[in-house]
Amino acid sequence: MATEDIAEPKLEFDDPTPYERYVRASVLTSLQQPWSDDPAEMAFLITTQVMELWFALLVHEWRTAREALSKDCLTDALSALRRSRPQLRALNAAWAPIATLTPAQFNAYRSALGEGSGFQSAMYRHLEFLLGEKSAGLLQPHQGVPSVYDELTQALHTSSLYDEVLAYLARQGFEIPITVLDRDFSRRYEADAAVEAVWTVIYSDARHLALRELGEVLTDIAELVSRWRTDHLLATRRAMGSKQGTGGSAGVAWLEKRAARLVFPELWTARSHV
Repeated sequence: MATEDIAEPKLEFDDPTPYERYVRASVLTSLQQPWSDDPAEMAFLITTQVMELWFALLVHEWRTAREALSKDCLTDALSALRRSRPQLRALNAAWAPIATLTPAQFNAYRSALGEGSGFQSAMYRHLEFLLGEKSAGLLQPHQGVPSVYDELTQALHTSSLYDEVLAYLARQGFEIPITVLDRDFSRRYEADAAVEAVWTVIYSDARHLALRELGEVLTDIAELVSRWRTDHLLATRRAMGSKQGTGGSAGVAWLEKRAARLVFPELWTARSHV
């Protein structure tokens, strides 16, 4: 084909381009407003904003999976959970631009954060609630924005993704204790020996291949979430050592405590009995 026969892309539009109307790129790229004169702050700001977008997408996917499970539609749930794996990998990769900050580099614009902290992220809190990491006290930072506070309050009292997984297993005939199924969803999920026994059966019996796949994709998600928490811990330790966090927390000590908690715990402990 001759070069002159190749169609050129359309270049003239009376209104904003279809790309702009769909992506709203001009809005996204107008949201970066550094609070210091340090040029490196832009990388920190954009990295944080990118993470917020990944949080929003993961919340969407896990809500979709939770809803599908509540309707006994394992296929749709698995599709959403599988989609979330590369999204989590991309979230983890977002640490790269700021993961090697030295204390001097971070201090150059740390004062601009004031009392700001990633701990205050409403979307990350929603993500953690979906994973079963619940605490009513964690709603307090969001009281100043009623719409956000109300949404998080609803998420606090709604079943987590894992709660719906266990309810689905119960409807498939597995012996999930009533104390697990009817628990107070506003409290953090705690491991249960009977749930561990159910996963042991699923992983030991070849007749449960679909449920074993569910267990494996959940384990992938749990591992990737743990990696994100660990990367957060390491980046913080590298940038500020053991100093108090910007939001008033214990900084590294607080993150160490969070990173040590297993996501979907029985999926890990059941492996010792297979």
